Amino acid sequence: MPRIVRPSAFGGPDVLTVHQVDIPTPGPGEVVVNVRAAGVNPLDWKLYSGAFHDVDDEEKDAAGLAEALPRLGMDCAGVVTSIGSDVEGVEVGDEVIVYPVTAAYADYVTVDASSLIPKPTRLGWEEAGALMLAGLTAAHAIHAAGVEPGDTVLIHGGAGGVGLMAVQLAVDLGASVIATAAPRNHRLIRELGATPVAYGDGLANRVRDAAPDGVDAAIDAVGSDEALDVSLELVADPARIASITGSDRRLGTGIKLLGYGPGQDAGIEYRNSVREHLAELAGAGNVRVIVAKTFPLTEAAQAHEFGQSGGGTGKIVLLP
Repeated sequence: MPRIVRPSAFGGPDVLTVHQVDIPTPGPGEVVVNVRAAGVNPLDWKLYSGAFHDVDDEEKDAAGLAEALPRLGMDCAGVVTSIGSDVEGVEVGDEVIVYPVTAAYADYVTVDASSLIPKPTRLGWEEAGALMLAGLTAAHAIHAAGVEPGDTVLIHGGAGGVGLMAVQLAVDLGASVIATAAPRNHRLIRELGATPVAYGDGLANRVRDAAPDGVDAAIDAVGSDEALDVSLELVADPARIASITGSDRRLGTGIKLLGYGPGQDAGIEYRNSVREHLAELAGAGNVRVIVAKTFPLTEAAQAHEFGQSGGGTGKIVLLP
């Protein structure tokens, strides 16, 4: 029987349990997709750990919080297996990327047909399944910070899931990119076309050395005090700093706060509008989805333990 992974309670990865379910039937305007790969994101374990910040009521469904326990899995890719009434332009057998979606830690997902975009032929299942949430979050941050060709942009957490995508998208846009990362990831940052700098004491001076003409914008994919303080020190206009993390210190600073919480911008309309462009960039090889490790669906708990340990660089993917 088909399977789905859900948390049985709030807690650590050990609360993730595999349930058997029936093959879903699509309703009007819906399709059912056989999931071939689902991305694992830090947001997933934040949701069931109880550590995630407050979410606006109107965003609870998008964040997977419309039920008593969160639904896990916010991006995936697979093959269309059945189609409901009132659906046009989709055929059984289509290979698709699915976003937005919740509950993608499963063999099958049922989504509105508008959640589907074609999977580029040259993009593997692992890369396609892990592309959208990190990629669109990065694209939203670049858009919110007003990054333009010729700008110099500082990206905090350049070797994380969102950071790696932000580095590549900013480079593709024509910006000069400086990215903070641990020394072990500096070679990768250079390969992606950016200048790496180590985080830690003296970061502001290292960035000044790398960008003697100044920094125009910053993207905070880390959420640390250092990322906030250095960004505010180096970027003249705080409205050109975008943070994807929620913390009380960031409120009232004038920076752009992105997410589902109070005072944050979820950017749903913008993200949906650039899905196909992001997929095209990935399909053409202009943006790489770097996969750190894959796990079977039944080992979702181990995948989360691996992710929380910080053991890999790139995306973690579940393969049903």
